[in-house]
Amino acid sequence: MRLTGLMLAFAALAVVLALVPPAATQPPAASPGSARAERPPDLPPPGGSVRTPGRGSLQPPRVTGPTPRLTDGKPDFSGVWRPDNVFVGDISRGLKPGDKILLHADAEKLMKSRKAGEDPEANCLPTGVPRMAPYPWTIAQAPGRLFFVFEGNIHSYRQIFMDGRQHSQDPDPTWYGESIGHWEGDTLVVDTIGFNDKFWFDFAGHPHTEKLHTVERYTRTDLGTLVDEVTIDDPGAYEKPFTIVGRNRLDPKGEIMEYICQENNQDPSHIVGPARSVN
Repeated sequence: MRLTGLMLAFAALAVVLALVPPAATQPPAASPGSARAERPPDLPPPGGSVRTPGRGSLQPPRVTGPTPRLTDGKPDFSGVWRPDNVFVGDISRGLKPGDKILLHADAEKLMKSRKAGEDPEANCLPTGVPRMAPYPWTIAQAPGRLFFVFEGNIHSYRQIFMDGRQHSQDPDPTWYGESIGHWEGDTLVVDTIGFNDKFWFDFAGHPHTEKLHTVERYTRTDLGTLVDEVTIDDPGAYEKPFTIVGRNRLDPKGEIMEYICQENNQDPSHIVGPARSVN
């Protein structure tokens, strides 16, 4: 009787195990000294950023239509935008055709020495320019000024002066620099100097110095697309200027939510290994 009951118990257990799906096989972890691993193509980019064509996507619904305009005829840049992932993961993925990123030896050494957990963005500090946190952002207008308002990290903003002023002779180094904008036809041109050297350009760890000078060109090519073309000129870290291009996608149902990165931020202790691209 006991043997029969035991046999029935084992038989029932075998049926249960047969119905349980096998655990997914996990890829082997890269060794600490190995080369930077490529991000699997089936994984979405971090947060809600937009991948460029050919590298997968996590995108809001595509919106079509003509470029909206303000009463003065200038393009209306309002709306909630999802950043292109070239401004998040690795700027080299957005290089303008023909351009190259040529680091000075010291800058290349610094980049190779960086650890992912030391990334200022991962530690709730501002992203600088042209980097974006992988969260929505928007553009607000006031007389003589534009503001880029970011959901990510410290819920921060950039101030772009549109009143015709010139750059300061010796601006104090800051995370977002001193930005002065003007219109060239339908394109907003933002010229920025006065950066500190604390932020990284991307998760890959591209560096810069306080000699950094950026020129951003924003063009709303249609209702749902804001093209951002950024020329980076930093003779302290790079042999020559280069330009990266990304396309921000309008999120028609998006909202800027309150996000305080410093609140219970436990990420850095879990981010290990060298700085690397996440595109």
